[in-house]
Amino acid sequence: MVENYKIWTKKRTSPMVEWRETKMAKTNLEEINRNIYDIKNKDEYDFKIKKGLTPEIIEEISKQKNDPDWMREFRLKALEVYNNLEMPTWGPDLSELNMDEIATYVRPKSKLNSSWDDVPEDIKNTFDKLGIPEAEKTSLAGVGAQYDSEVVYHSMKEELIKQGVIYTDMETAVREYPELVKSHFMKCVPVNDHKFVALHGAVWSGGSFVYVPKGVKVDVPLQSYFRLNSPESGQFEHTLIIVEEGASLHFIEGCSAPKYNKVNLHAGCVELYVADNAYLRYSTIENWSKNMLNLNTKKAIVGKNAKMDWVSGSFGSKISMLYPMSILNGEGAKTEFTGISFAGGGQNLDNGFKVIHNAPNTSSVVNAKSISKNGGKCTYRSLVRINENAKNSKSSVSCESLMLDDISVSDTIPTNDIRTDEVEFSHEAKIGKISDKTIFYLMSRGLSEEDAKAMIVRGFAHPIAKELPVEYAVEMNNLINLELEGAIG
Repeated sequence: MVENYKIWTKKRTSPMVEWRETKMAKTNLEEINRNIYDIKNKDEYDFKIKKGLTPEIIEEISKQKNDPDWMREFRLKALEVYNNLEMPTWGPDLSELNMDEIATYVRPKSKLNSSWDDVPEDIKNTFDKLGIPEAEKTSLAGVGAQYDSEVVYHSMKEELIKQGVIYTDMETAVREYPELVKSHFMKCVPVNDHKFVALHGAVWSGGSFVYVPKGVKVDVPLQSYFRLNSPESGQFEHTLIIVEEGASLHFIEGCSAPKYNKVNLHAGCVELYVADNAYLRYSTIENWSKNMLNLNTKKAIVGKNAKMDWVSGSFGSKISMLYPMSILNGEGAKTEFTGISFAGGGQNLDNGFKVIHNAPNTSSVVNAKSISKNGGKCTYRSLVRINENAKNSKSSVSCESLMLDDISVSDTIPTNDIRTDEVEFSHEAKIGKISDKTIFYLMSRGLSEEDAKAMIVRGFAHPIAKELPVEYAVEMNNLINLELEGAIG
């Protein structure tokens, strides 16, 4: 299967991302140190909720965050829903998750700052090493940085403010834009969607709020970065983005955490509203540590002639269950998903994409790739539903899996629910190993066996990397390098 892949060999213009026709030095796999992601600051905090999940704990979180009454009531009702919903009976085994051992709210020793200089030194040093806010200085219109349960830094360029763009943390949005938040909060992702959405509704904290007014084009990306430091805790940030009619936005999210011996939990929520004739690109690299259970939920509602693009890289995490979703409610709405997962030993990444065609002449394109090694497991799980009213719609799904050894696992579990005959639909799945013929050819051109395998892996991942902003393409390629260390040759 793999011998048909095009191998990326020409030079990229950016000095940060460089692919060469000549032999890649093996040191390229060794010079990147994962220590930048595994930084552990001392577990110091201003406030940390006791472990567990009770009405009293929810009340205390609400009190600590100075919630309005409607949000406090929402949290308590969400807890009731959580208690009444069953754990998933499919997918990875979540039996090691014990909410009695998870602290759901940790407030760092830092207030929200608009100046990077005012962020506490230990927190600032962590983000500096991760490249935040350097990216802000070079290529971004605005940056938010969250540490544990609270946003510690936020800024946006003045020209966007003048255009009416709102980019702030969710707590500020709840206070300053109550009607806008209340009319959208957990309407796209209803609290009874599944058990971990209900959990999120009860304990959410931090996250980003973005509002782009009608007709405004945000030409430079906005970015939020989420860092979880505290052990035996959870991060439950909420991202709410509203792109009004004819407006456009590229939003980037990154996340990471150091590795601990105990389970950490991530159950964030992303709600995206893309109005008629609007455009939104949502790019993310999820680089959680390998003790993390990543149970995130992301969903977009897409209007008439609007387009929603997803670009996703999933690394790290002991277990991941992540299935972004587009609901194409308007005629002519479009969505594209481009994603890659990389599972090493002890990892079970169950990822995919869902799309609902709910109007005529809608279209969706899915390009998903996965790589597994050292006994890791990757599963692509998808849903394409084309409803009866979605005549003349088109959908194309391609999922490709690459296994680097004989002990890794890759599964493809597509669900295609087509309820009208007047559609164009295609689905293609490929699962295979690196071709011996390709390895032999590359070695005949002067590459070592390990360099040949590394080149093939990078060529396999290139269609995803090229869709990411350059800083995140670099991070993704670095992560691939890290995952390859000791796995090839």
